[in-house]
Amino acid sequence: MIKKDVEISSVYDPKIVEEKWYKFWLEKDYFKPTPNHNKENNFSIVIPPPNVTGSLHIGHALNNTLQDILIRWKKMEGYNTLWLPGTDHAGIATQNVVEREIAKEGKSRHDLGREKFVERVWEWKEKYGSNIINQLKKLGFSCDWSRLRFTFDEGLSKAVRRVFVQLYKEGLIYRENYVINWCPRCQTALADIEVESKEEDASLYYINYPIKDSKGEVVTVATTRPETMLGDTAVAVHPDDKRYKKFIGKTAILPLMGREIPIVADSYVDPEFGTGAVKITPAHDLNDFELGKRQKLQVINILNDDGTMNEEAGKFKNLPVFKCREKVLNELSKKGFLNRIEDYKHSIGHCYRCRTIIEPYLSKQWFVKMKEIAEPAISAVEEGRIEFIPSRWDKVYYDWMRNIKDWCISRQLWWGHRIPVWYCQDCGEIMVELEDPDICKKCGSHSLLQDPDVLDTWFSSALWPFSTLGWPEETEDLECFYPTSVLVTGFDIIFFWVARMIMMGLKFRGEVPFKNVYINPLIKAAEGKKMSKSSGNAIDPITVIDEYGADTLRVTLQL
Repeated sequence: MIKKDVEISSVYDPKIVEEKWYKFWLEKDYFKPTPNHNKENNFSIVIPPPNVTGSLHIGHALNNTLQDILIRWKKMEGYNTLWLPGTDHAGIATQNVVEREIAKEGKSRHDLGREKFVERVWEWKEKYGSNIINQLKKLGFSCDWSRLRFTFDEGLSKAVRRVFVQLYKEGLIYRENYVINWCPRCQTALADIEVESKEEDASLYYINYPIKDSKGEVVTVATTRPETMLGDTAVAVHPDDKRYKKFIGKTAILPLMGREIPIVADSYVDPEFGTGAVKITPAHDLNDFELGKRQKLQVINILNDDGTMNEEAGKFKNLPVFKCREKVLNELSKKGFLNRIEDYKHSIGHCYRCRTIIEPYLSKQWFVKMKEIAEPAISAVEEGRIEFIPSRWDKVYYDWMRNIKDWCISRQLWWGHRIPVWYCQDCGEIMVELEDPDICKKCGSHSLLQDPDVLDTWFSSALWPFSTLGWPEETEDLECFYPTSVLVTGFDIIFFWVARMIMMGLKFRGEVPFKNVYINPLIKAAEGKKMSKSSGNAIDPITVIDEYGADTLRVTLQL
C-alpha cells in the first residue's frame, strides 16, 4: 500500500540520489577489499596522486572516471578489487602557495625560518589539503578511503629514505658541480623534463672580440644571450675550420671586462652556426661546461640565485638578466664591439610550474645514475611484461629511456623530503643514514649539519605503487596487491612518473609495478589549447555536478 502523504518529486534531483547512495556504499564498506593471497583473483589500481594544492579540473574527472569504470567492472566480475587513493605533497607548487600567503602578511619564508615555515605549510595542508579528496568523493569514485595515502606519511617517508640510502651505498647517487636548469623565481634546480621549451622570436647578436697583440684583428662570435659574455673564459672554433686556423692558441680580449681568454679548438663547435666561432661560458651552458672540462678552462658564475648578476659581472652587478642584457648591448654598441644583430628563432626553456625563463646555472646538486636502472625497465616493455594502451605510446617511452640522462634529484626548497645526508663540521666526514645520526662515526664529533636540500617531488611518487602498500615492510597489502593491475594516466607524465615507477618497482621489488598503462586522452578547450586554471579556460567539474549531477558528467566524459 502506498502512503498518501508521501510526495514523489516530478523532477529527478541527482544531488539527493547520489549523496544518499554514496553514503550507503561507504557505510557498508563496499569499496574495501578483503585480504586474498590468490593474486589471480585480485585487481588493483593506485590513483595518480593529485597535488595537495589542487582542485579538480575536468582532466581529473575523466582520468578517475576511467579508473572507476575498471574497478566497478572487475568487482562485478567477482574480482577482489582495490582502488588506492592518495595525494602528493607537491614540493614546488605547495611551497609557492604558502609563500604567497605569507607575502600577504608582508613577510617571506626567510623571515619565519625553516622550521616555522614548514609548520605553516603543514597548517595549510591540514586546512585545505582535503579539498580534492572531498571532490573525488562528490564524483562518486569507489576508492578505499581507509587506505588513503599522502607522500609525506610516516611510512612513505621511510620508504623514500630507504631508497636514497640504498642507491647511495650502491654508488648510484652522487653529488657534483654541474650546470643544471635553475628557476630564478622558485630558486631551485629543475630536471630536464621539468623544463618546458617554447620556440620564440629572438635575436642573434654578433660581437667582435679583439685579438691580443694584433693590428686590429678580431674574431666575431654570435650569441642569443649577450649578457653571459661577462662570464666567458674562452672562444672556441672547430679544429678543421680553415677560417680560424691562424687564431687557434692565441688570446682574445673579452669586451667590457678586459679579461684575456684563450682561443681553443674543439670539435663540438658547429662551423655553420653564426660565424663558426662561439663564446664559451662554462658556468651557464651545459655544452660549454663539458667543453670547459675538456679544455681545462676557468669557470666563472655571474648569477645570483634570484637571477640577478653577482660581483663577477663587475659594474653590471645586481641587475636582473634582461636589464643587464640591455645595458651590455648599449655598452658594446657605444664602444664599437657590436657587429650586427639578426632576427632569430630559438627554443627557450621555462619552469613547468611558474613559467619563468630558466637559467643554466652551475651549482652542486645530487644526481641518480639512470642508465643502469633504465635497462631493465626498457626490457620490461620490450618483452611485453608491461603494455602501453594505445601501443603507440611505447615509442615515446623508448625514446626517452634509451636517451636517458642522470636525474637531478635535489631541490633548494624547504617543503619536501629532506636529503638524509649529514656533514661533520670537524673532520668533513659525509654520512648517509636511515636514522638521524647523533655523532660523527669517524671522529665522534657532535657538530653535524644535515644537507639543506630536499628531494624532487617525483622521487617519492616514483615509489607510489609499493610504498602505498606498506613497503619497506612486507605487509599483507603488498603481498596481495603488488604488482598492481593497471595504471591510468595522461601522456604528459610518461617521463615524469610512469617511467620512474617502472624503474623503481623493478629495482626495489624485482617486479613491474603494473601490467598495463592506459593512456587517457587529453581534454582541450574549444580552441584546441590545453585546459588550465592559469589560462582561464578550465572547466570545474564540481560546477557541472552541482547543476547536472555526477552521473551526467561521467557519462558525458565517456562519449
